[in-house]
Amino acid sequence: MDRPSRPARVLASALATGTLLVTAACADGTGSPEAAPASPAAEQSPASPSPSSPSPGPTRALTTGGAKAALITRADLGDGWNQVNNAASWRDKLLAGKVDVASFLNGRTGSQDCQKLLDSLYSDTLLGRPVGASALTGFTNGDARLLYQVGDYGKGSLEKSLDWMKSLAQTCGHFTVTGSDGGKRTVRVVSSALPAVGDGRQGLTLTVQGTADGAPVTLVLDVAAVRAGSSGIVVTNGGPSGVDHGATETAVRQGAQRLQQVLAGKTPSPTATATG
Repeated sequence: MDRPSRPARVLASALATGTLLVTAACADGTGSPEAAPASPAAEQSPASPSPSSPSPGPTRALTTGGAKAALITRADLGDGWNQVNNAASWRDKLLAGKVDVASFLNGRTGSQDCQKLLDSLYSDTLLGRPVGASALTGFTNGDARLLYQVGDYGKGSLEKSLDWMKSLAQTCGHFTVTGSDGGKRTVRVVSSALPAVGDGRQGLTLTVQGTADGAPVTLVLDVAAVRAGSSGIVVTNGGPSGVDHGATETAVRQGAQRLQQVLAGKTPSPTATATG
């Protein structure tokens, strides 16, 4: 990873001291998040299914033990990544703020989708709240953080969420946000390609530009979601020094394989070998 610029080092320092982070509710015994949405706009947003490559046809409901077994490991990601035990409390203040409605040609409708995107990322509820078992884990690599979630969200809800995500690159391509300190931030959202895994998938990359400790900073974040039957995985990965897209793809590929093995009644190996 290239040596970060001074603003990136400022943000990395702020992250270490908690300037940009606030502690949310702790995870429950399954490792699933209990954080409340950052604002009332963090409601679930339905949409319709997008075409995708089929999975091997999982038939079992996700259990608590299965959700934990489906989590990726440090060995899946490779050298440089370290697993942490506080991922459920990660919160990045650059993602918290009020979207500027006036910057949207279609007014409040578009701004609500963008507000929901930020709020759901802040509160780890991109696919809504699980209706069944769930678990999460997190990894760090320098100032980059990768959060991995798996849960049973219901097939219909997952299909709608993925199609909603697919619309965001157009709806929320570029918008502005006002933080609680009154500072302005700009956000760009583009679609990103993912490995052809699962029954449906959608990837996005967000670039958030703002300030920390009076210095300009930029957060780049990959966001990926995959459906396998009624279960889904979410990967968020990035930091102030940029994003390793390869790590995102690895987490998606390995995670989808582990989840499908669990749903087929198998036990994933510690380092699942990717296929396809």
